[in-house]
Amino acid sequence: MAFSVSWHTLLDELDDLPEGATLITPLSHKRFRIDDVQEQRVIITFEDRDEKRPLQRDQFETLYRRITDEPGGFELDRLPADADPYPAVLSLHPQFEIDEDAGVISETDGPTSTQLLDAEPDTEPEERSEPDLDVYADSLLLVDALERHDVTTLSEMETDALVNLYTLLSDVQRNANDLRQDVAGVLLNRLHHDRPVRGPFGSVQRTTRRNRSLKDEDEVLAKLEEAGIDRERVTGIDRSKIDDALEVTKLSETDVYDIEESEYVRKAEVDEEVKETRLQGLKEQLAATEGEEAEDLRQEIEDLEGRIDELTSFRTGAEVHE
Repeated sequence: MAFSVSWHTLLDELDDLPEGATLITPLSHKRFRIDDVQEQRVIITFEDRDEKRPLQRDQFETLYRRITDEPGGFELDRLPADADPYPAVLSLHPQFEIDEDAGVISETDGPTSTQLLDAEPDTEPEERSEPDLDVYADSLLLVDALERHDVTTLSEMETDALVNLYTLLSDVQRNANDLRQDVAGVLLNRLHHDRPVRGPFGSVQRTTRRNRSLKDEDEVLAKLEEAGIDRERVTGIDRSKIDDALEVTKLSETDVYDIEESEYVRKAEVDEEVKETRLQGLKEQLAATEGEEAEDLRQEIEDLEGRIDELTSFRTGAEVHE
């Protein structure tokens, strides 16, 4: 299919978008809107800054050629840093689709998904459910403990309350870290570049951690002796001495170290203002609850408090057997 045909199909799709429709870039996950559709370009505006930007037809054609030349799809990592919006817009074409897990955009034979977010947000209240996670239960208990006690004056708290608080903090930390690692494992497959990916509360990015460990002692000493370093000079394989020896020889790190690189997700920043806004919204939502729903909520809280008292109270062995 000639690009001109695909281009006009794309323009038709863009013309049919509802007003205010929002797309999201596949790499940096930035949100933007289509402001104007012209024969030779598409004008967009990013939500995080009031700045219009033109996306040129010839750049779409270049991307089109690269996609159609790659049987398995074009790798998004190969895009220039400022070209992130192009595949998002092209995904509106019925024959181009982005696979974020695989990190590619490819041509398909049938209808595809797009980077278009819901044009009209759901106005129905979100139904809340209780997840079957240890960290969720521990967090509820911790929140209750924090509400019951003035933790700004820890020295004035009773010992049993401090023990409860410390136990809950430890449990939340352990279980939250387990869940954090699970989330990081999934995220790692979706971060295909070193640019931060934003969410409402902050951003993350793919980072490489480099670890060194010395190879077998005899192998290291033999390598150093071959390079003219006396065995006695590094006897005991002191790392600082090894590094000093590397600086005065032609040996590389890989000659004496086994080097492993592992990739992980690290927190890049936290948007405390967004978090505070969300927390305030939850407080206002709870305060505005009235009628039968409010009574049900109060009953749930009373039941929860009863379970919390039972779970967090301390009883002696004699009390248990009585």
